[in-house]
Formats: sequence, structure tokens, C-alpha cells
Amino acid sequence: MHPGGVARRVVRLSVCVGALALAGAGSARADFVIGDGTPTSCTSARVVAAVRHGGVIGFSCGAAPVTIRMRATAKVFNRSQRVVIDGGGLVTLSGQGRRRILYLDTCDPRQQWTTSHCQDQATPRLTIKRLGLTEGNSTGQRFDGGGGGAIFDRGGRLRIIDSTFTRNRCDATGPDLGGGAVRALSQYHSLPVNVTNSHFSDNVCSNGGALSSIGVSWTISDSTFTSDRAIGHGANPARNGTAGGGSGGAIYNDGDRMTLRIFASTFTDNHANEGGGAIFFVSDDRTGTLSIRGSRLTHNVNDGFQTPGLPGIFFLGAHRPSIVDSELH
Repeated sequence: MHPGGVARRVVRLSVCVGALALAGAGSARADFVIGDGTPTSCTSARVVAAVRHGGVIGFSCGAAPVTIRMRATAKVFNRSQRVVIDGGGLVTLSGQGRRRILYLDTCDPRQQWTTSHCQDQATPRLTIKRLGLTEGNSTGQRFDGGGGGAIFDRGGRLRIIDSTFTRNRCDATGPDLGGGAVRALSQYHSLPVNVTNSHFSDNVCSNGGALSSIGVSWTISDSTFTSDRAIGHGANPARNGTAGGGSGGAIYNDGDRMTLRIFASTFTDNHANEGGGAIFFVSDDRTGTLSIRGSRLTHNVNDGFQTPGLPGIFFLGAHRPSIVDSELH
């Protein structure tokens, strides 16, 4: 059942924040539709209201692609069971280089604690689908470690499908801070973040220009990473006289028992000031594993260090990465 006790009732968000008006028959797929068919009806305020309310969110902004300039970060309320944001391949959310775009944190009391174990709870489940996210900026947002210029997700489950992340950024320094596009922490029961058929380009942060996590597993398939950059200096732990960072041009994974599984994906022209031009993966207790299948990693430059024989990759884990039907050069 959905708000008002009506199953699958569509709410059309065509007024300001908090004013949710019931519409008649609408999309059978969406619980909430942002817009009335025109580009100007699709606003930041309506996105923020829909995300806070939860459910399956669609857009009606016209037949042409539209960019919604976010004037505030859209924050998931932790009582939501699921939030699905489906841009239909036409909608891009822009942080305008000023703010983070989407935020979920089950351990943030401002979004209401819903369990006694916020670090390991099943919901909210956040799915990003057929959506563009551009020019998000979380610089200076350090709660729970910061990072995540486009998306910060701690807790619940995160899934990304058919989406594009461009020119997002987070803080330029910090030994463990990362995720110009996405920062993920504390996923339910250590289940992986799934990234499918998605594209990351020109995202930057101290570590993990595109993706960053601590203690989180990832499964990435049919995706591309191009010109993402880790711009910190001093690595982790930070060398004397430095602020630290600079590892994992595209992906930065740190933690213990975790996995990074990559299928049919490409990494091109990513760059790290320190280690791992494409991928930095460190399992502190040496239980973590990395596998790459049917993928291509080319010209991913690291100015500092990489694992011998694995160009663009720095890896410490249970055993040497499993690399099958893939190119690394």
C-alpha cells in the first residue's frame, strides 16, 4: 500500500516542496511523477520532495532531454522502504558545481534512525536508473567521512543502472576520503553495490575519482570509466607533510573482507597522483578479492605506484587478482 491507502496510486508533483497532489490515472510504473509534461515543471523542489517521500519516482518533462538544476541536496528519509529514481534516459540532475545531488545515511539522526543497528539495516533501498548526474560537489561535507559528489550512500542498499555520471567532485585532499561520483559505506549484510551499464567520466576527488568505499563490495558490469582522477597527494596513511590521498583514479576500495568484481567494462585514461591509475584495492586483513572478466584497461596512469604486472592497478588482498579474457596495458 502507498500513501492514502491506495495501491499504486500516482502522485504528480506539480507544486512546491511538500505539496503532494493526487492525480488520476497515470504511469503504471511510478508512484510519483515529477512534472506536468513541460521542462519548466520539473524543478529541484519537486525532486527533493519526491525523494524525501520515497517510492518509485518518474518524470514528465517533455520529449526532449532536460537538466534539472538542484538548489538543494535530495535526501532520502530513512523510513522509506525503497526509493527508485528513473530518469527515463531523458533527465539529468545537476549540482551546478555547488552541492551534492543525492544523500542517504541510515546513521544520520537528521534523517531519523529507524533501527538500533543503523550500520547494517536492509532499508532504504536506493536505485538510480536511466538518470544523468552531473556537476555534483560535496566539498566540505565531512559527516561520516565525506565524499560522494553526486551520491553519498551509507546503509541500506544502493543499485545503479543505465546511468551517467560526469564532472562530479569531492574534497581534493584526505587519505581515505573519496568518490567524486559515488561514495558507498555500510551496505546491508555486506551485499555488493551493483553498477550496470553505467558511464563515469571526468569525476575527481582525493581518492576514487568515480567510486569510493570502505568495507563495501562492488559488482560492476558493462560500464565505462574515462578520465576520472584521484587528485590528492601523500597516499594512505598520509606521508609526512602531506594531507594524504591520490589513489584509485577510477575506483578506490579499502577495508577487510570485500570483493570487487568487474565484467565487460572499460577503463581508459584515468589517472592517480599516487597509486592505481584505474583501481586501488587494499584489503587490510588480506581477505578481499578482485576479479576482472572480459574487460579492457588502457592508459590508466599512476604517478606513484602499481602492482607489478598489473598496469593501472594497485592490489593487496587474499591472492593475485583473477583476470580472464581482459586487456591491461
